[in-house]
Amino acid sequence: MLTLFGTLGPACADREVLRPMMAAGMDGVRLNLSHTTLQQSAPWLEELQAAAALEGVKPLLLVDLQGPELRIGKVKEPLEYTVGSRVVLGKDGLEVPECLLPHMHKGQEVLLDDGKLLLKVEVAVPTGAICRVERGGILQSRKSIALPGVEIDSPALTAADLGNISRAKEYGVGGVMQPFVRGPQDLRALRLALKAVEAPEIKIYAKLENRRGIQQLESLLPEADEMVIARGDLGNAYPLWELIGVQKDAAAICRAANKSFMVVTQMLASMEKSPLPTRAEVSDIFNAVLDGASSLMVTGETAVGQYPVQVMDYLAKTAAQALHWKKENRYE
Repeated sequence: MLTLFGTLGPACADREVLRPMMAAGMDGVRLNLSHTTLQQSAPWLEELQAAAALEGVKPLLLVDLQGPELRIGKVKEPLEYTVGSRVVLGKDGLEVPECLLPHMHKGQEVLLDDGKLLLKVEVAVPTGAICRVERGGILQSRKSIALPGVEIDSPALTAADLGNISRAKEYGVGGVMQPFVRGPQDLRALRLALKAVEAPEIKIYAKLENRRGIQQLESLLPEADEMVIARGDLGNAYPLWELIGVQKDAAAICRAANKSFMVVTQMLASMEKSPLPTRAEVSDIFNAVLDGASSLMVTGETAVGQYPVQVMDYLAKTAAQALHWKKENRYE
């Protein structure tokens, strides 16, 4: 059984868009709670329920928690950074988590928005840093920030996470995605939180997004219902030329343990702006199925992209063809 997830967002949070997405094959929906809450998302969830009722299906609803991921603060409007320009982080500049400031020494790289932007610290003081833009782009509010090679200890669950968990059952949540899993203790904390609100039946999806999670993978397997190979931040933790090998190794470990796993991030990224995918993208989907993935997920492609219905159509048709090829060729 292969589950296909789309991500709920402003581009598709309407029953007239969600219905053809479900008709195309979407049987799971992710809601990203990094920037919102279940209560604030109630109008979107009402549209989802209405679309599901009209289509006669029951898509699995996953919520993606904030977890220990670090993010910048809010910006009034999107900021465009060009190569060679300077950016102030911290006091009198871009708001960043205080726990990062002690690690911003001269020469330290800083990745923003899943690595789309790259900065390098030139001057560091206790209250912030001046950085040079090495890879430019447009930055919006609450995007991720990471310091390659630096591990920051922080609680597995934020106060906002606990608030959303307390209402998960009320909103029909079927699974919770725990970001940046560092060890089995993170998943045990989530399991206890679910039990505390009398929702032990909600499944736990453990996101592999850092080196610690990959190194601890075998110890995570008993604690999770499904593993998630989340290649966005994982591609910040490893050089991109190593990422596919890390993905393949993680998939092999999950297969050997008979543990379900999902593959996510940039599966059809070009379709945020194009009605057609690239050959590389459909190849990526096909190979994820051949590797034994039990779930595939698209994120920005449906949440904010221009062609959410076409995205689900290509995802479903490519996955179905991969399953057919796998069966016909007795691929193991």
